[in-house]
Amino acid sequence: MIRGADIVVRSLIAENAEYIFGYPGGAIMPVYDALYDYSDRIKHVLTRHEQGAIHAAQGYARVSGKVGIALATSGPGATNLITGIADAQIDSTPLVCITGQVAAHLLGTDAFQETDMVGISMPGTKWNIQVRRAEDIAPAIAKAFHIARSGRPGPVLVDITKNAQTEFAEFNYIPCLGIRSYKPYAEVSKEAVQQAAELINAAERPFIVFGQGVLIGKADKELKAFVDKTGIPAASTLLGSGALSEMNTHYVGKLGMHGNYAPNILTNQCDVLIAVGMRFDDRVTGDLKRYAKQAKVIHLELDPAEIDKNVKCTVPILGDCRQSLEMLIEAVHANKHEDWLQRFRELEKEEKKVVCANDLSPTKVGLTMGEVIRFINEYKADDAILVTDVGQHQMIAWRYFDYKQPRTQVTSGGLGTMGFALPAALGAQLHDFNRQVICVCGDGGIQMTIQELGTIMQTKAPVKIVLLNNNYLGMVRQWQQMFFDKRYSFTELENPDFVKIAEAYKIKGSKVTGRAELSEAVADMFIHDGPYFLEVVVEKEDNVFPMIATGCSVEEVRLS
Repeated sequence: MIRGADIVVRSLIAENAEYIFGYPGGAIMPVYDALYDYSDRIKHVLTRHEQGAIHAAQGYARVSGKVGIALATSGPGATNLITGIADAQIDSTPLVCITGQVAAHLLGTDAFQETDMVGISMPGTKWNIQVRRAEDIAPAIAKAFHIARSGRPGPVLVDITKNAQTEFAEFNYIPCLGIRSYKPYAEVSKEAVQQAAELINAAERPFIVFGQGVLIGKADKELKAFVDKTGIPAASTLLGSGALSEMNTHYVGKLGMHGNYAPNILTNQCDVLIAVGMRFDDRVTGDLKRYAKQAKVIHLELDPAEIDKNVKCTVPILGDCRQSLEMLIEAVHANKHEDWLQRFRELEKEEKKVVCANDLSPTKVGLTMGEVIRFINEYKADDAILVTDVGQHQMIAWRYFDYKQPRTQVTSGGLGTMGFALPAALGAQLHDFNRQVICVCGDGGIQMTIQELGTIMQTKAPVKIVLLNNNYLGMVRQWQQMFFDKRYSFTELENPDFVKIAEAYKIKGSKVTGRAELSEAVADMFIHDGPYFLEVVVEKEDNVFPMIATGCSVEEVRLS
């Protein structure tokens, strides 16, 4: 017989948990007391805010492919997890969030720091539960891990009352291998695969669009084999970056609002559109009424809720995309589609001339965000992980970072959470201290979670932090410039001395204001053994192009 608090910790150990990211408080204190005795078997990372804890857990999960774990107390501690829970839900990140709760006999009395976390978190979790007895803790945690990691991954929440943590019960942890009413995987239809193969074999202008589902399904090798055999041009969503090497001869760029010119325009000229592990997000499709209406659509998707949700498909292939791709590879004919691929390359030249030259080798006096990323590419390792916040820098970094391997892209996609990058980079780095983790953020977003520099200091995680500082909330300012007659309403920032703040946290830092200093500064950052903070002052009113404005079609993408 052991305490419920010890059952919590031993259940996590039974699931081979490596890290817990959390912040202690009254209602979760018994669990923290139990952690004291297991520090040699599981590591706890004390973040400076619960939102930092859950974003760190997300970063860890996205890079490792494992379940991230966040731990918080009741009331405000628990509610501070909600942004990360919503972020993880829309980006399909597997998390187990454990929150303390007031004692069972106090539920419903508005006791100190009582909050209905089951009710609050229900819309943003894949599953949640409140545990009121010690004997129910282990089965709840086992079920939580199974649900979080299986099928389309997502966050779950286990809310544990304080009395359940202090009561005694037998510990007998049985991993959950299945739930009668929960069927996370569908059997791939051979008929659907054959129908899709017939469409692909007959197509003259087929086009592959792939997303994070390829990474989640560990289907990157199968995607490459499918692309190489069929010769079909392929483009990635934001979260799909890295699933296919950008060195692949059939890779044609990135989709969406700030993606590349060619894949956006030619989406509306293909005759067969093959969507693999992506959900047709509005940032990818633009105006749905004018999205790929000329094409037969084949959708390889794990989650049945995504089939026909946004884009009506001709052939849905429900199931694990790794298995679906394996079956398709066998069924399709070898092909090249050289003339069709050449159309992408011609439009690519136009974008390079109008946009990329200005971003990467500018003639203007001020530094651009693009040239900072260009120098990062020169010095980074092939397996370096890019973690970005949300805004202009996110889109520029995504456009120009050289992705060569899977799981090297970590960002907040569906929710667009400012403040995500710094703690997420910490979580990514803790998974592997030996890999380069590059955190690129803006001066707006970093100030939402800047206190996590303290966690980086305490863990000594060697994160390389690159702050692109334009003294604006840049993406909002761009929209104000283009669509609100340059009425810059509350987007200009008066910022602190960021390097001094970093140094106060014992993190070496430097600031670059001119082009002549940039290459050496980036080199110094990568050479430095330990965390580093590099602030680069960039053009104040630089914009991100190409761009598809809200309500426009993908073929109305603008180069300027």
